[in-house]
Amino acid sequence: MKTIVLSTIFSVACLANLNTINQFEADFTQTIVNDSNKSVVYKGSIQASKPQMAHWKYMTPVVKDIYIRDNKIVIIEPELEQAVLKRMDGNFDFFSMINHARKVRKNVYEAKYHEKHFFIVTKNNKIETITYHDEFDNKVVIHFSNEKINHPIKNEVFNAVIPKDFDVIME
Repeated sequence: MKTIVLSTIFSVACLANLNTINQFEADFTQTIVNDSNKSVVYKGSIQASKPQMAHWKYMTPVVKDIYIRDNKIVIIEPELEQAVLKRMDGNFDFFSMINHARKVRKNVYEAKYHEKHFFIVTKNNKIETITYHDEFDNKVVIHFSNEKINHPIKNEVFNAVIPKDFDVIME
């Protein structure tokens, strides 16, 4: 779960001019590789907006929607007919942190969060990839495409609608 949350938090900005980023939309491919070199690939899209709102829509290999708003996370899993509700751990100000990401070489930035190192690669003033190791020491690479920066996003996009017949799990 932390992988998803951290991915969401890091994906909402382009490093070209961080102080002007308010909204971010993109398609993504997220590859997670374990220490045995086995991988799983997820594909979907993300919409995110300041201060800390996001909607990850996973399409393959499973359908799943993850909503982050007001330090709350709602995960809707249609295949399991369930929704998981939880609070985000800690007090995390993404934009303050990302503004402190430092350039380590051309188009490559490093950011630190909870003792983890995130490497952000940009291309044509947009995020191309974010790479880090999750809490299980899996390598996570998120590749973005079709990015839109500061394209208006309606706040309703970040409102989770849980079907009435789904089980609701509070964590």
